[in-house]
Amino acid sequence: MVLVALLSNPRSTGNRQLLPRVRSYCAGNPDIFHYEVESVDQIGRAMQMIAHVKPTVIVINGGDGTVQTALTELYQGSYFEGATPPPVAVLPNGKTNLIALDLGIRGDPIKALEQIVGIARNGVESHVVARELISLSDGAPSTRPVLGMFLGGAGLADSILYCRNRIYPLGLSNGISHFITALVVVAAIFFGIKGRFMPPAARPVSISMMRNGQLAGRFAVLVVTTLEKLLLGARPAGGAAGGRLKLLAVDHSPAAMLRMMAMSALGRFGRQKMEGIHLEHGDEIRIEGENSSVILDGEIFHADKGRPIVLTSTPPVPFLRLAA
Repeated sequence: MVLVALLSNPRSTGNRQLLPRVRSYCAGNPDIFHYEVESVDQIGRAMQMIAHVKPTVIVINGGDGTVQTALTELYQGSYFEGATPPPVAVLPNGKTNLIALDLGIRGDPIKALEQIVGIARNGVESHVVARELISLSDGAPSTRPVLGMFLGGAGLADSILYCRNRIYPLGLSNGISHFITALVVVAAIFFGIKGRFMPPAARPVSISMMRNGQLAGRFAVLVVTTLEKLLLGARPAGGAAGGRLKLLAVDHSPAAMLRMMAMSALGRFGRQKMEGIHLEHGDEIRIEGENSSVILDGEIFHADKGRPIVLTSTPPVPFLRLAA
């Protein structure tokens, strides 16, 4: 049995510079079983091999799509013969790193990997935390769901795609790219600026929640997650009693966006009800709209009229948090 099984995707953007360091570190560390895939289609086979070496911790080194596919295979592929898989850690290596940040894994990926090996060597019990995953499907029993932890939809999905397709190709740093995207989105909402180089106008979306009725309209921000916090530190009221899925929806209007930004600047966002801002919990969420996109951990899915995206949560699964 090895301490750490490391799954790397050399084709992820972050690994173009990182992977040589990862290979060098792993070559001198017998406690690590390092498996590289050339595409996400090979991750199922990778999990089979990882299950054979029975690691204490599984570490994922790749972009958002790699993380999403690895989680889906790990918890739906039954590679560990019915036993609970080992806890998962995610190296900070993508454009967003939301899962890594939630687990307290930030900074240099090699140093994070060193910390993970040290934890695996000394006992992981105090570092294991439970997280539910979002299960995304079309609602049909025959459909194999896709698993993830952070979903963006409506105007937020359009903004992410705008940044990915228009801004990232400029070769700027992630921080500058995100800042430019935010400025453009704010300009579009507050001043109604339109054009071929601007993000598309938000489309109507219907959001149905089993316990809390339905929201419908145009939303500048739509977030569903199982992470501890939503966006800008917001926490929906009601706790787990209201459902494991946490939802934030902000109306596509200058007033609602201004309220969100003002309360965020004061560190009070989400502490009280605000017009145009919706914070909810749910057990099942359905998203439906005409050619509406959602992005689950970096991967794009589409909803349409009569073909909703259905979100539920999985039972708690183990992850490794660096800070005990």
